[in-house]
Amino acid sequence: MDPVSLQLGTRNLHGWLVRLLSRNLEWLDAKVKLFLPNVDLGSEYQALDPAQRVILHLQKLHTQGPTTWKSFIQGVCMELDVPMDMEVLLMSMWGHEDGFPSLLEIGKESRSDSQLHPGLKRTYQSCGSSPRRKQLRKQQQELAKKYLQLLRTSVQQRYGDRTPGLGQPLAFHQVYVPSILHWSRASAPFHTQEGATTGDPKAEDGTNVNIRDLFSTKASKGPRVTVLLGKAGMGKTTLAHWLCQKWADGQLDRFQAVFLFEFRQLNLITGSLTLPQLLFDVHLRPEASPEAVFQHLKENAEGILLIFDGLDEILQPCSDKETADPEDPASALTLFSRLCRGTLLPGCWVMATSRPGKLPACLPTEVATVHMWGFDGPQVEEYVNHFFSDQPSREAALAELRVDRRLWSMCAVPALCRVACLCLHHLLPGRSPGQAAALLPTMTQNYVQMLLALDPQGVLQAEPLLGLGEVALSGLESGKVIFSTGDIPASTLAFGDALGLLTSFCVCTGPRHRDKGYAFSHLSLQEFFAALHLMTRPQVDREALSQHVTLHSRWVQRTKARLGLSDHLPTFLAGLASHACRSFLSLLAQREEEWVAARQEIVLQALKKLATRRLTGPKIVELCHCVGETQEPELANFMAHSLPQQLPFHNFLLTYADMASLTNILGHRDGPIHLDFEGCPLEPRCPETLAGCGQVENLSFKSRKCGDAFAEALSRSLPTMGSLKKLGLAGSKITARGISHLVQALPFCPQLEEVSFQDNQLKDKEVLNIVKVLSCLPRLQKLDLSRNNVSVSTLLSLTKVAVTCPTIRMLQVRETDLIFLLSPPTETAAELQGDPDLQGNANQRKEAQRRSLALRLQKCQLGVHDVEVLIAQLQEGPQLDEVDLSGNQLKDEGCRLMAEAAPRLHITKKLDLSDNGLSVAGVLSVLSVVSTCQTLAELHISLLHKTVVFTFAPELEEQEGIQKRATFPDSLTFQMPSEPSLRSLRIRLTHRALQAQRLELLCKALGGSCRLGHLDLSGNELGDEGVVLLARLLPGLGSLQSLNLSENCLSLEGVFSLIQCFSTLQWLLHLEFSSASQHIILRGDKRGRDLLAPGSLPEFRAGARLGFGQRHVPRSFCLKDCQLEPLSLSHLCKSLEKCPGPLEVQLSCEVLSDQSLETLLHHLPQLPQLSLLQLSQTQLPPRSPLLLADLFSLCPQVQKVDLRSLRHLTLHLRSSEEQEDRCCCLSANLLGDDGLRCLLECLPKVPISGSLNLSCNSMSQESVLCLVEALPSCPRVREASVNLGSKQSFWIHFSRQEEAGKTLRLSECHFKPEHMPRLAASLNQALQLAELTLTWCFPGLEQLIVLLGLLTWPTGVLTLRVEEPWVGRAGLPKLLEVCARASGNITEISISETQQQLCIQLEFPHQENPEAVALRLAHCDLGTHQNLLARQLMETCARLRQLSLSQVNLCDASSLLLQSLLLSLSELKNFRLTYSCVSSKGLAHLTSGLSHCHRLEELDLSNNQLGDEGTKVLLGALEGKCWLKRLDLSHLPLGGSTLAVLTQGLGHMTLLQSLRLSRSNIDDVGCCHLSKALRAATSLEELSLSHNQIGNTGAQDLAAVLPGLPELRKIDLSANGIGPAGGARLAESLTLCRHLEELMLGCNALEDCTALGLARGLPQHLRVLHLPSSHLSPEGVLSLGQALDGCPHVEEISLAENSLAGGVLRFHQGLPVLRQLDLVSCEIDNQTAKPLTASFVLCPALEKIMLSWNLLGDEAAAELARVLPQMGRLKRVDLEKNRITAYGAWLLVEGLAQGSGIQVIRLWNNPIPPDMAQHLQNQEPRLDFAFFDNQPQVIPRGT
Repeated sequence: MDPVSLQLGTRNLHGWLVRLLSRNLEWLDAKVKLFLPNVDLGSEYQALDPAQRVILHLQKLHTQGPTTWKSFIQGVCMELDVPMDMEVLLMSMWGHEDGFPSLLEIGKESRSDSQLHPGLKRTYQSCGSSPRRKQLRKQQQELAKKYLQLLRTSVQQRYGDRTPGLGQPLAFHQVYVPSILHWSRASAPFHTQEGATTGDPKAEDGTNVNIRDLFSTKASKGPRVTVLLGKAGMGKTTLAHWLCQKWADGQLDRFQAVFLFEFRQLNLITGSLTLPQLLFDVHLRPEASPEAVFQHLKENAEGILLIFDGLDEILQPCSDKETADPEDPASALTLFSRLCRGTLLPGCWVMATSRPGKLPACLPTEVATVHMWGFDGPQVEEYVNHFFSDQPSREAALAELRVDRRLWSMCAVPALCRVACLCLHHLLPGRSPGQAAALLPTMTQNYVQMLLALDPQGVLQAEPLLGLGEVALSGLESGKVIFSTGDIPASTLAFGDALGLLTSFCVCTGPRHRDKGYAFSHLSLQEFFAALHLMTRPQVDREALSQHVTLHSRWVQRTKARLGLSDHLPTFLAGLASHACRSFLSLLAQREEEWVAARQEIVLQALKKLATRRLTGPKIVELCHCVGETQEPELANFMAHSLPQQLPFHNFLLTYADMASLTNILGHRDGPIHLDFEGCPLEPRCPETLAGCGQVENLSFKSRKCGDAFAEALSRSLPTMGSLKKLGLAGSKITARGISHLVQALPFCPQLEEVSFQDNQLKDKEVLNIVKVLSCLPRLQKLDLSRNNVSVSTLLSLTKVAVTCPTIRMLQVRETDLIFLLSPPTETAAELQGDPDLQGNANQRKEAQRRSLALRLQKCQLGVHDVEVLIAQLQEGPQLDEVDLSGNQLKDEGCRLMAEAAPRLHITKKLDLSDNGLSVAGVLSVLSVVSTCQTLAELHISLLHKTVVFTFAPELEEQEGIQKRATFPDSLTFQMPSEPSLRSLRIRLTHRALQAQRLELLCKALGGSCRLGHLDLSGNELGDEGVVLLARLLPGLGSLQSLNLSENCLSLEGVFSLIQCFSTLQWLLHLEFSSASQHIILRGDKRGRDLLAPGSLPEFRAGARLGFGQRHVPRSFCLKDCQLEPLSLSHLCKSLEKCPGPLEVQLSCEVLSDQSLETLLHHLPQLPQLSLLQLSQTQLPPRSPLLLADLFSLCPQVQKVDLRSLRHLTLHLRSSEEQEDRCCCLSANLLGDDGLRCLLECLPKVPISGSLNLSCNSMSQESVLCLVEALPSCPRVREASVNLGSKQSFWIHFSRQEEAGKTLRLSECHFKPEHMPRLAASLNQALQLAELTLTWCFPGLEQLIVLLGLLTWPTGVLTLRVEEPWVGRAGLPKLLEVCARASGNITEISISETQQQLCIQLEFPHQENPEAVALRLAHCDLGTHQNLLARQLMETCARLRQLSLSQVNLCDASSLLLQSLLLSLSELKNFRLTYSCVSSKGLAHLTSGLSHCHRLEELDLSNNQLGDEGTKVLLGALEGKCWLKRLDLSHLPLGGSTLAVLTQGLGHMTLLQSLRLSRSNIDDVGCCHLSKALRAATSLEELSLSHNQIGNTGAQDLAAVLPGLPELRKIDLSANGIGPAGGARLAESLTLCRHLEELMLGCNALEDCTALGLARGLPQHLRVLHLPSSHLSPEGVLSLGQALDGCPHVEEISLAENSLAGGVLRFHQGLPVLRQLDLVSCEIDNQTAKPLTASFVLCPALEKIMLSWNLLGDEAAAELARVLPQMGRLKRVDLEKNRITAYGAWLLVEGLAQGSGIQVIRLWNNPIPPDMAQHLQNQEPRLDFAFFDNQPQVIPRGT
């Protein structure tokens, strides 16, 4: 023994001796008194703790000498209970005279060590060596060797002597078949020194692991921890026991000792223990000196392997708190944590097994993880060969497995493989091939057959089996897997032990405390018995049973570190719910099968409910297992169709059995499904389960766990997946070997449309091999090879493939991206897979010629040499849509080469050379392409932004083809000029791409191009000198369309120098400059296409024009954000004098002074060509209104002045030949009342003939009164309107001559009582006033009464209209009382309570009517107030000729007053009562009053709420009305006797001119009576019978009398039930009505016979023809169109909702006065629209065209846009719900730009995107895309 070890051993021995004597203090005290009689054992000694007392005694005994010490030690050994090993040490070390160093030193060292800081150790000096110490060391080694041999023997006896039962982890008399092991993590915790040949732990994920490789590395001191992950039944526990056996047999010689611990047993130890206790109490205890043995283990820790099985079964939480001394006692899990972290037994090997899930936090992060995958095919065969002893049995068993695919997949789980073999061993004898496997379709039935096979009696013993089930379920619910003797009944225990269903073992529950424990041979067996208990016990109710049918997610919750114990319980329940298990369960439960079936149905319904939920990936897999176990096709079909189309599986482990269960369910699905596996550890042979799975449409794998074996398995399945369209294998570790398998398989998958191999670290060779198969995939659309390792040379090889492969349409490479996009040919895949000769036929060659290719090679480090190679490739290739070489290293030379090659490369869209290091010197060399490439449309170079982009347009022939293939369905016909047209070219040399000294070189380079249309030189800092030079050079560049000189450091003088270009450049029409933004643009005519964003619509060839006439476009000059001083303005105006006109000038600056404004206005007469001057966003001086007041006299050209807010001034000027009204707008200024008074005073002198707008000038009632006072002095004022509300408005309209009748409208003036006298006095002076409207001006009727009383004219007529809220509340008597207070005679009264309107007409002077005086005297018997009011009304209304009451409520009192009034109205001609409620008494009063009105000429009683009786009473007033000319009874019920009263009265109305009976329930019988009564109405001009129930009979009766009405001008029979027979008769009759002007027969089923009849003889004075929805075909409509053509009086035509499909409505002569044409929903298409729109030009008076809900497209829009400028009166076009696209709308904008007066074009619900619609409407507000009509409708007053 070496000195250090000797000293350490002595220390430990001394400590042990102190602890021994501390427990025997009385014996020690007696011995001390014996050896030391004089020692003092007083109070000081008693105060010490036992250990200190022992140490003190030992020091005293040691100081007495060797003899005393030896005698004491011998006494300890003889008299106290000392173990043999300790006795040997005591006697060998201290029992000799030359024994040990001073005990005093040992004691001091012990005390000093106890005072050290926790965690620190004292370093001991060597004490030398001696033969005695070497002997002790040798004894320790012998003790350890003896213990290790005993441990090995014990393990051998455990595994070698016993015959294993079913529950043993492995039948050790058989050869062990290892499961597949794969490294899971790329970084292992070991320092590898042996290389990959022995299983390098640093190998990539998915690398196969040999069992020896688990312990083949050499590492320094520290933890060596391996975690073995595998699902239940994969063989984790079996492997752990097998390692123990191999060590015991000497085959694992690298380890001196192997200790196996099961956490299910360690869970039973509730107390704390040390590592020696864990080793020696749970395992074999040393026969002697445990401390010496443990010391040996510590010294040889690198040879110690500790295996912890079932890490997922721990019950104790892992504590984060750690004690100072790692050797302190702790829980088993804490000791495991210390071992893993190396604080205990440093250098030892630790292996733990666990199911996948959240591992305890005590594991170090650098732990190595290994996945256990179970068996593959060869291993299953190997296991079967070892299981069956004779050859025939082996062959028969393998034959059964190979035939049954499901049973074969179950055998991938080793535990199930053993169960299956047991069942086959029992079932095979006496059965024909295939019968045995048929009995084992599911895992559950395997277990059922196993029970039947294990029973030696061959009879199912229900009672003990159910007893085991009860024990199993209670254990699962309480988390118990080890049971004691008391937990299991004796008979059940004996039964389970006899059949091997239970195993027994010794259990350590504490230090030196052992007990016997029992467990099911496997956890899955416990779950199976628990399921049996749930299915067969009546005590388990329906709810409890269904609650156990749950799905356990394998994503363990963060707060749940421990996995559950019932993973397979739902699966077994599902399996027992199978119909095949019904008889077994019935026998076991001793119940009828119906009872069992009900229990099974509970499980099935629970599973069906789960299938409807949205489940995570792990739960879907578990549900697939459960549904597969049920063997219910309907349930499988239901689940398969309940799965979403996109099925993601992320970040959880999947085995072969999992995938097999998933594909089994998918086999029941009809529709396609997309499988996405990302981050999932997958068993390498998982893809084999996908073989033949025709439902998978998309398949994607993304995991570093996928290697070559996975790729090989996938390659075998791919050719069998006939529906697979998308394949993805990304982020894997496949190498060339794996890729070779996939490349060989891909040609057998012709249906693939997308393949992705991104992020697989593929090299050049692999990438090229993949690309070679493109020709074998006829439907492939995308190949993604991004994030792989591709060199530049390989990249050029790929471009060659892209050029030569006929299906590739794009190759996109950018840094790590590498993507091929392909366009499959039109031929089917079957055709392409046929004869190779057919693939080269002419059709395919044509297709290859027509194809186009886009090539994007961005940031690929391409150089000049690479460009040369690329150009050579592309010249031999197809047409190129795009070539993008941005971000490379081409420099000037490479860019020049590409620019020169561009004309030869057939590029149709874009060449991008940006970010390639182009210099200023290289720009001009690149410009060489301008003159050589005829297809170049735009060149953009910006050195600041590193931009070099060529944009091309296709050839003329190609462009025509593109237009045919464009998204616009209508082919547009353009008027092309006779000479060949050329495309305009746009050159953009911006931001440091040009210097001033190079301008001449630039113009020389560009001068040879006659196509240059747009030149952008912005951002080049040319300065004033450069711009002046450019202005001289511009004529040499030809006719441009625009020139951009923005951001070139220009001053105002430099801009003025450009004005001369208006004279030298014919193309220049607009010049815009902004000083703030340095924006300066020179451009030509702004065509309509500029309204849209670039690229939004297809470009047209230069010179292509729609058929619009040429228009005179004014030149415009716009100057913004500049300092406009007088000198600058003078210079500007002088520069503009030479500019040709017409000219528009727009100026804006922050502030304009008085002097500047005067200067500007002073120069206006010198600018006769000026048509518009606008100052916007400019603070004008306060004197501006005064300066502008004289402008009309100083400058006769000024037609309109608009001044707003002293910030916006607009002057409209016209030539002397153009005569228009002169207007002035001074709105939104600060005039106020005083300013308005001054303005009104000089108003008679101002030559305004249009309008004066003074709105928003802070005016009050004072301004209104001033206006009224000024009216008499302004004879040319025709109308004035004032609104003092929130939106204040003040308008005065003038005429060229004096106006006799003026109109005054005052709104929201809120006059107060003090204003009334002044207002009345002013109105009394305004004798030319004809109409006064007061809206919201009086708070109550009192002010109106005062005004009426004060209003007195000497002579004249005034119409007063009052609109106030109180009108609707006052009631009829109060309103009539207001009328009674008027000073003049009231000739008209109109009251509408709902519209809150009172209208009266006053006639001055007041005159008495003799008849009215007599009537007043005759009716003096009324009540006092009623009498007074009636007398006043009779006096005021004596000359009343019209009384109109609408929407009033006639109560008894009101009707009585009305009756008295009617009796006095001898001159009443018109009476209207509409939309009102009248009481029954009121009807009597009203009828009585009307009966005395014998001179009535018009009576309107329509739309009142009257019943049959009320109508009959009211019609009594018709008696004696022989003077009646107009009668309206619409909406009154006129059936039966009521109509008889009417017809009787009609017989006396010989002067009747208008009869309206719409919506009056008149049927054929009523129409017959009515027709007879109309024979006497020979003066009838209008007859309206719409919306009744008149049929053919009634129409024929009516037709018989119509020729007898010679004055008939209007007839309306719309919306009746007239058919073809009645219609034809009416048409025949109406042709005889020579004066007929309006004919309305719509909404009747008239059909073509009526139309043809009308066409044969249309009335010559016809103005209106309405035939909507008349069931007319194109023949009928066209016949009417021909008949109408040339009619001189037709104003309105409505043929809506008839059919014009295929018909052509065309006018040759035209309709000169046609105002409105309605052709809504007539099935008009583009073809029909062409002649129709041509006919519009022949209708010059058209104001409204309605073409909604037709089939019009862009071609029709083009035709319409062509004629819009020619239709000067057209105001509205309705095109809703057609097929017009953004292009067609743009054409309409183009048409509107030609000067059309249209107010709105409705385009709602056409296929125009919202953003484009908004853009179009912003540019042209007259386009309306809204559902509701946003255009204000002007409603004439009084209607």
